[in-house]
Amino acid sequence: MSEGGASIHASAVRVGNRAVLIRGPSGAGKSRLAFDLITAGRSGAIERAVLVGDDRVHLATVGKELVVRPAPNLAGLIEIRGLGIRRCDFVEHATVGLVVDLAAGDAERLPSPDALKICISGVEIPRIPVGADYQPLPLVVAALTTTKSSSSVNPSGDCLKGNGNHMNPTLATE
Repeated sequence: MSEGGASIHASAVRVGNRAVLIRGPSGAGKSRLAFDLITAGRSGAIERAVLVGDDRVHLATVGKELVVRPAPNLAGLIEIRGLGIRRCDFVEHATVGLVVDLAAGDAERLPSPDALKICISGVEIPRIPVGADYQPLPLVVAALTTTKSSSSVNPSGDCLKGNGNHMNPTLATE
């Protein structure tokens, strides 16, 4: 893979073996969500989470995958509001497995299947549109722990029967 690739204003965190690409306007909470994911990984709520890049990352298509890298001058740095810029462990690259769009205009309580995926550089990736006044961490944790690829999926019997207000555990990937 060549150095760099398309540079975008976004943050990314590798959770397990895939990256969560966090996009949104300035001040939407990209750095906050990145740090929240790292903290959730440390607590065991999700798989181990490591920063890829904060504020600016590079995207490149490698085969049929979208790969994210940190901007070289920002590698290992993350902004923590109220504390400033801090050093953080990071990885050099990761394959994007989920896109989170903060302050998304198309965020809905029950989004359509089309809203839950996006095509970037010819690669289709699961997506979570998050409304401006909604906390993104619970949605991202739910997406990471309730998909077909999750090893922690253990829905209750009611969920399997479709009773009540239960969601299909594969909703994010359908």
